[in-house]
Amino acid sequence: MLKKYTMLLSELKKALDQLEKVEFRLPDGSKVPHHFHVTEVGKVSKHFIDCGGTERKEEVVNFQLWTADDYDHRLSAQKLGSIISLAEKALRLKDASIEVEHQGDTIGKYGLEFNGSHFVLTSKQTDCLAKEKCGITIEKPKLSLSQLQEQSCCDPASGCC
Repeated sequence: MLKKYTMLLSELKKALDQLEKVEFRLPDGSKVPHHFHVTEVGKVSKHFIDCGGTERKEEVVNFQLWTADDYDHRLSAQKLGSIISLAEKALRLKDASIEVEHQGDTIGKYGLEFNGSHFVLTSKQTDCLAKEKCGITIEKPKLSLSQLQEQSCCDPASGCC
């Protein structure tokens, strides 16, 4: 299964070193209000059986963003870095993928990317982890005739062998 990329904790810390202020944007491009709080930095472990019967374990570093009505609040990059350092020591955080919780109509879970100036919450999707066991066909990309003619069947990397 292909997962959409989300940054690692080490990448977030490196990005914070480049910033003075911290800004988050939602997948639609709108800004999380500047007076947000990071109310939690945690480690979330998930131990489960997928629909195909395979036991799986997953661990992410979790951030919870919350917006109150204290409009003068601003979280600096340095302050967020110190919160992360405390969490790393207390929770023994690994360099894992980051998941961000943010309040919309309900609590939404997002991936995280950095575009060089601000953090972008990325949409996450559910998926079947055992498609082959569930009878779900995974469609292979269709090639055009010209693409097929460009590939040599003698080349082991051509994908036709």
